[in-house]
Amino acid sequence: MLYSKIPAAQKRAAFRRSLDSGKLLRIPGAFNPLSANLIQQKGFEGVYISGAVIAADLGLPDIGLTTLTEVANRGGQISRMTDLPTLIDADTGFGEPMNVARTVQTLEDAGVAGLHIEDQVNPKRCGHLDGTAIADSDTAVKRIRAATDARRDPNLLVMARTDIRAVEGLSAAVDRAKELVDAGADAIFPEAMKDLSEFEAMRGAIDVPLLANMTEFGKSELLTNEQLANVGVNIVIYPVSLLRLAMGAAERGLDTLVAEGSLNSEVANMQTRARLYELNDYAGYNTFDESVFNFSL
Repeated sequence: MLYSKIPAAQKRAAFRRSLDSGKLLRIPGAFNPLSANLIQQKGFEGVYISGAVIAADLGLPDIGLTTLTEVANRGGQISRMTDLPTLIDADTGFGEPMNVARTVQTLEDAGVAGLHIEDQVNPKRCGHLDGTAIADSDTAVKRIRAATDARRDPNLLVMARTDIRAVEGLSAAVDRAKELVDAGADAIFPEAMKDLSEFEAMRGAIDVPLLANMTEFGKSELLTNEQLANVGVNIVIYPVSLLRLAMGAAERGLDTLVAEGSLNSEVANMQTRARLYELNDYAGYNTFDESVFNFSL
């Protein structure tokens, strides 16, 4: 009922232990707190909070238009509802080193277990779009150093994302990843990797946890959990998948309403009222309410 009873510090410590386990952590993206509840109930190991999804939810393209306040607000809304660790997309840190430091502390206060900072220039854009511009090595390193220096909880995972693969190739991505690890990054997120062999090459080059982004309609081949685990990937995210599934169903439903004049034919595809109430723990709230308001004379 209400929010998770597990403090953020405990979630961060648990996230660190999970990364040390050697098992692949499956972390789907939640587009709101309700979908985070569903991810937890289905037995996944974490919840991802995507910047692209936050932008889309606001009706905006993923081109650096969202603010730290908007991202931290959604991060807090989701993190407080789930017992799972949350990993959030912090874009470029919303500025340069001092801004990055403030971003880290703001997101730490929001209750996330980890965040990633990328090496694009400001304003950033979706890593699977063409025309991505990459920051120089000095700028990228300073962002990660600022992030690690700013955190107050040493278990907060500071992950470095590099988008250089799509611009300068795999070799440049490997070199940038090594620089970011040397700068203090706890983990590496190489964006827009082409196939399994590239993840394998990255795994061989670094000795910190490695993330694979299995986003649909992008530059990367969609690989299975088994394939990723076999080459030593530690985390796999599905950042926009639930939003795409939900919006696909919503669009089909609206088309049906236009074509048929009712949603009778779609009712069987809808989440039932009972299932919605179960996800939102109506029974728990009802029990609490009765214990507070029941009285006898």
